[in-house]
Amino acid sequence: METTYSSSPREAIGQSEAFLHFQEQLSRVARVDRPVLIIGERGTGKELAAARLHYLSQRWQGPLVTLNCAALAGSLLDAELFGHEVGAFTGATVRRKGRFENADTGTLFLDEIANLSPEAQEKILRVVEYGSFDRVGGSRPVTVNVRIVGATNVDLPQRAKLGAFKEDLLDRLSFEVLTVPPLRMREGDVQVLTRHFAARMAIGMGYPESPEFSARAMAMLTSHPWPGNVRELKNVVERAVYRTGPGTIREVVFDPFSSPYRPVERAEPSAPTLTARDDVRRSAKPNLGIPLSRAVRELEEAYLAAALDQSRHNQKRAADLLGLTYHQFRGLYRRLGADRED
Repeated sequence: METTYSSSPREAIGQSEAFLHFQEQLSRVARVDRPVLIIGERGTGKELAAARLHYLSQRWQGPLVTLNCAALAGSLLDAELFGHEVGAFTGATVRRKGRFENADTGTLFLDEIANLSPEAQEKILRVVEYGSFDRVGGSRPVTVNVRIVGATNVDLPQRAKLGAFKEDLLDRLSFEVLTVPPLRMREGDVQVLTRHFAARMAIGMGYPESPEFSARAMAMLTSHPWPGNVRELKNVVERAVYRTGPGTIREVVFDPFSSPYRPVERAEPSAPTLTARDDVRRSAKPNLGIPLSRAVRELEEAYLAAALDQSRHNQKRAADLLGLTYHQFRGLYRRLGADRED
């Protein structure tokens, strides 16, 4: 389960203002030998940011050791973090070093740090304060010199207020807190990352050249909200490359589970209730003579036109009327324009 980097990690890719600002913050705090918290949504690259922070620091020649705190619990997590002595528990036939000892003179990256048990938090607080700890089953303090970098996608201050995370530990770990910008806020980076992932996948598939994306396909990518961020984009692009093969990619699939044969979890039957949506469904009879894709596009165009008309072509207000962010609105606007051009 242990992951130790011995050479420089992959470089983060982007050119947006939000991305470059985050990288600048990361480079600045890397030189200060203090704990850092990295906050961000899933798939934003928190582990990659931690690795970059380590290799830009004065500890770059030391080990970078990582632990997913959500993967273990209780005594298993204690043993992973702090090691154990012979006879500490059933099966402990040899002394074993923990992550803290393995990270000595380097960096310990604690991913999903919000999942630490109260007992583990208390022990880590001692390490942060005094630089020492006891192995499981041991009585002699072990001294280490480790920089802690934690990461999570939850609101740690709120967790602390609720008593789920020690406020003392939060205070000591939050010398600096860096928030990774989500992909939807990194304007222009979807295109950059798409070309990068497509080129790498093409090489892996043995294609003679990197495929191109049609204007419509690229507009679909840029207008997507990307709840899974860069990790999700990578999967979507690589899937499109492998499914399409050499040539121009005109269609992307966001949901790999989409299928007419997909099993459906059936809920327990309940008393039927009539809603306003039911009224709309009854009154709006679909014209089955029109393909579904065309009907959806015409509906999108109608909503877009109505919102622009009501907002007097103020695109930010139109986005609000449609319940979209400005970037999502711009993606929709470009995609519908691209549909007319394709």
